[in-house]
Amino acid sequence: MSGPRVAVVTGAAQGIGRQIAEQLASEGYALALTDLREPTDTLTAVLRHGVEAIAVTGDVADEASVARLADGVADRYGRVDVLVNNAGISLLEPAETTSVEQWRRVLAVNLTGPFLTCQAFGRPMLAAGSGAIVNIASIAGLHAVSDRAAYNTSKHGLVGLTRTLAAEWGGRGVRVNAVCPGWVKTEMDAADQASGGYTDDDIEQRVPMGRFAVPGDIATAVAFLADPERSGFVNGVALPVDGGWTADASWTSLRLRKR
Repeated sequence: MSGPRVAVVTGAAQGIGRQIAEQLASEGYALALTDLREPTDTLTAVLRHGVEAIAVTGDVADEASVARLADGVADRYGRVDVLVNNAGISLLEPAETTSVEQWRRVLAVNLTGPFLTCQAFGRPMLAAGSGAIVNIASIAGLHAVSDRAAYNTSKHGLVGLTRTLAAEWGGRGVRVNAVCPGWVKTEMDAADQASGGYTDDDIEQRVPMGRFAVPGDIATAVAFLADPERSGFVNGVALPVDGGWTADASWTSLRLRKR
C-alpha cells in the first residue's frame, strides 16, 4: 500500500495519549484520535507536523462508538496499520468498599474497551496480513498495588489479552504488545494525588531512577513497538517503562543508601 502508515490512538485528549499521538505524527503517521471529549488540542498539535488526522469522540467501552470509529477510519484512510489502546481510568478504593458499579466501569473502559477496539481494527489488519497493536497496561498489570483492586485486575487482564492475541494473530502478520508504565506525571496522577493516596516522595523513593516517568518516555516505547522495522520480531511482550520499579525488590533504606 502506498501513502503514510495510519495509527489509531484512544484516550488521545490529554496526557500519555496526546504525547503518543504527537510522537507518531513526528514519525509521519496519519492519525485517528478518539476520546470521550473531542481531542481538539491534540488534533491541532499533530496537524503542525503536516500529517493527516481526524478526531472522533466516543466511549471505547461502547460497541456502537467503536464501530463508528472503525467506519470513520476506513472511510478516511481505507487502512489501519497501528492501534494504540491508551484510554483508561483510575480508581483508588479499598477492595472492601469498591462498589459493583465502580468495578464494572473500570473493567469496561480498561479491558472491554481494548477488546472491542482490537476486534474492530484487528479484523482489517488480519485481512491485510500486517499490523501492530500496542496496549497501554501498567506495572499494576504485573504486580499488585494496594487500594486498586479494580484497576489492578483490569490491567492484569489487559496483559493477558495482549499475550493471547499475540499468540493467535502473530502468525497472521499482526503483532500485539503492551507497554507497562510506572507512575507518570499526567492529569490522572494529579487527580490521584489529590485524593491523598500518595505523594511525589512515595514514588520517587520507590523508583530506582528516582523520578516519575514523563509521557514522552511512554510514547517513545510505543513508537518502537509500532514500527515493524525496529520491532518486527517483538510480539507478546509486556514492556515495563518504570525506571526499574518492577526489577527492584530492595527495601527503601537500602535503595536510598545507594543514591
